[in-house]
Amino acid sequence: MAFTSSAQLLQYSSIRTSFRLRTRTLSSSSQPQTRIRANPRPVIAANLDAKEDIVIVGAGIAGLATAVSLHRLGIRTRVLEQAESLRTGGTSLGLSKNGWKVLDAIGVGNSVRPHFLEIQGVAIRSEDGRLLRSFSLKEEDPSQELRAVERKVLLESLMNELPSDTIAFSSGLSKIERHESGDTMLELEDGSRLSAKIVIACDGIRSPVAKWMGFPEPTYAGHLCFRGLGSYPEGQSFDQKVQYTYGSGVRAGFIPISKTKIYWFIVFNSSSPGPKITDPLILRQQAQELVRSWSPELLNIINHTPDETLIRTPLVDRWLWPATSPPASTGRVVLVGDAWHPMTPNLGQGACCALEDSIVLAKKLAEAIKSKNVSVEEAFREYERERWPRIFPLTIRAHLVGAFLQWDNPVVCSIRNNVIVPKLVRLGPMLQHTNFECEPL
Repeated sequence: MAFTSSAQLLQYSSIRTSFRLRTRTLSSSSQPQTRIRANPRPVIAANLDAKEDIVIVGAGIAGLATAVSLHRLGIRTRVLEQAESLRTGGTSLGLSKNGWKVLDAIGVGNSVRPHFLEIQGVAIRSEDGRLLRSFSLKEEDPSQELRAVERKVLLESLMNELPSDTIAFSSGLSKIERHESGDTMLELEDGSRLSAKIVIACDGIRSPVAKWMGFPEPTYAGHLCFRGLGSYPEGQSFDQKVQYTYGSGVRAGFIPISKTKIYWFIVFNSSSPGPKITDPLILRQQAQELVRSWSPELLNIINHTPDETLIRTPLVDRWLWPATSPPASTGRVVLVGDAWHPMTPNLGQGACCALEDSIVLAKKLAEAIKSKNVSVEEAFREYERERWPRIFPLTIRAHLVGAFLQWDNPVVCSIRNNVIVPKLVRLGPMLQHTNFECEPL
């Protein structure tokens, strides 16, 4: 397939497109402010179709990292985002050394690092406060780098590396169809249509594109998770460690993010996800009730958590069984990150794997476009062949680790807390999944 220069748009057929520019400034009381630049939303004349070479669906971590990776390689993209602005809500995510290697490779790492503390170690306790085991990350793996990162800062940093007209907000996808030419027609929620030669779906766990490609809904793992960001405007004094507590059917943890913020979580067993709860008063009460007899430190952090950061979500995943799961691509449509392989957060690898996906895909796609020795379809198949052997076992491993940590049988929990964790667990081998190499773009 012949492509025009990556800096060019395909000519519109009798189309006049205008852009509404919106400038927003998102601020954080504890972090340096990052100004979000003007973000265009395309307004397309009724019954006329706009055309793009490459469309990325979703302006989350996977979508923006893919756009930045391709931008570094000289490939222009259009990013469609359903929301009116960057979805900077939520709490925090963990980035290990593999995630940082990708951010460094695409030139974003050094703009994100200064905001967040580097974690030095891990401490594991039983629900009565007894220390079961502690580790130094650098002693276990001298090359390790672990930081808890606010989603807001990461997304803003990625977006600021892109041309100002890259992201089209308020552009939710309502329908997708393939043309006989191989192009893909995307119909948006406002009725406008966009024809794309290539579609990269980074639209998250409930991806409409993945559903269109035949993927099943992610499977509930049997656990719900409370999350929040404790805020200490005058400064927090916790050690730069991941603090875990293992109970019976319940586990919790907290991690210093910055000098003024602490990320915390509580995971508990539940036979069903139950109704969605958004009332912060109810969320706070339920979270406190689960750990009321535990460490007063955790209760203190929950009490210092602003309402807007409190969430409760079901943990889900999708196992990509060989020969039975649909391929990661169909024609010139491909899945990236959670849209393809949602996994539980028990290894802290969801965001890291999405970042890995983005740079691997970008390199293969750029090579196909520039050299024309390999078709886009084959580049997507090569991407899947490289990524599947890493993604599939990590998804299963994360699920099994969660099942191990969520044991609720008192006898089994006693064995875990008195034998397995204190005497058998070694952190070094458990960090091998963070090994990943990539060259700067």
